[in-house]
Amino acid sequence: MAEQASSSEGPLSGIVVVDLSRALAGPHAAMLLGDLGARVIKVEQPGTGDDTRSWGPPFVGPEDERISTYFLSCNRNKESVELDLKSPEGAAVLTRLVRAADVLVENFRPGVLDRLGFTAERMAELNPRLVQCSISGFGHDGPEGGRAGYDQIAQGEAGLMSLTGPDHETPTKVGVPIGDLLAGMNAAYGALSALYERQRTGRGRVVRTSLLSSIVGVHAFQGTRWTVAGEVPGAIGNHHPSIAPYGSYTCADGMLQVAVASQGQWQKFAGLLGIDADDPRFADNAARVANRPALNEAIEAALAEDGREAWLERIGAVGVPCGAVRTLDQVYESDQVRSQGLLAEVDHPVLGGIELPGSAVRFSDPADPDSETPPDHRPPPRLGEHNDTVRAWLDTLDESGS
Repeated sequence: MAEQASSSEGPLSGIVVVDLSRALAGPHAAMLLGDLGARVIKVEQPGTGDDTRSWGPPFVGPEDERISTYFLSCNRNKESVELDLKSPEGAAVLTRLVRAADVLVENFRPGVLDRLGFTAERMAELNPRLVQCSISGFGHDGPEGGRAGYDQIAQGEAGLMSLTGPDHETPTKVGVPIGDLLAGMNAAYGALSALYERQRTGRGRVVRTSLLSSIVGVHAFQGTRWTVAGEVPGAIGNHHPSIAPYGSYTCADGMLQVAVASQGQWQKFAGLLGIDADDPRFADNAARVANRPALNEAIEAALAEDGREAWLERIGAVGVPCGAVRTLDQVYESDQVRSQGLLAEVDHPVLGGIELPGSAVRFSDPADPDSETPPDHRPPPRLGEHNDTVRAWLDTLDESGS
């Protein structure tokens, strides 16, 4: 193949991803692959592009080219090419991209890609090695297989909102579109698994996930409370349903969180706060969960005597996990967050130097743990920015017979 642009010489360097998706779940999946070094070619509707280019405020940039910060959040390390997939020319270019790609990511409603002439069978005929990654709202089959799905709808339908919020009467969505993000992560790891399998079989796979399955798949112990114990969980605010004390508490000048996950930690925490650790109401975890209101009242009465920073220092000193509740500006200003490479610096063609939330994965040589090289992230593309370069690359492939 001809030389390909990528975000860095990462583990997926040399892999080509065609991103037919829009909104968040699919773009997030493709971005994760781009973070790992794959070349990601984002296919967008001419003139308008991905839906999220118009999702705002906030918008940034000059008045004649306002840019959605939503779009910036999920499209780094990509190239943009405009294609009308309903036109013969657009279909022809997509055919060439399918032949050249290793992975194709799409989140059309089930059946849409088929109607455009790109069924899973046809794409496998064009490129038997292609990994086809399909993300839907509620699954590609079943009684609701064709149902459209957006994150908040899925959070409600998949039971997550019933577990979140201050009480049973106030179902609450998570503060980020967690269904979309989980579906993107599942799609990316499914694609990686299929690429690994392809090394052995020489053939691609169809990988499917959905917002519904991604949320149900992380019910964890809340799920087994129902499937095994027959209990229907409900929201209890910022406290753990099975462990106490484990949650948020108010002190003299704000809120802090503690996680007392063992009996030894309880003895230390109770002693620090002047609470009788052997009080029958609090003597073991089951008793503390059963008597949570009385326990919380005793904890907050003690914490009210001093400020958050003082308590965090004392609680941490006895080995009990604790932390502050931070706003996002405080998070991104944190030295620890920056030390973990969680901010990606990019040079945007319109905005100049900007910082984006970065990748959660880092790589280094086990023989030299300090050998880690920060990835060279590329900015989210302008609409159609790579129309010419992508076509020129495809021409080169045609000429070489690749």
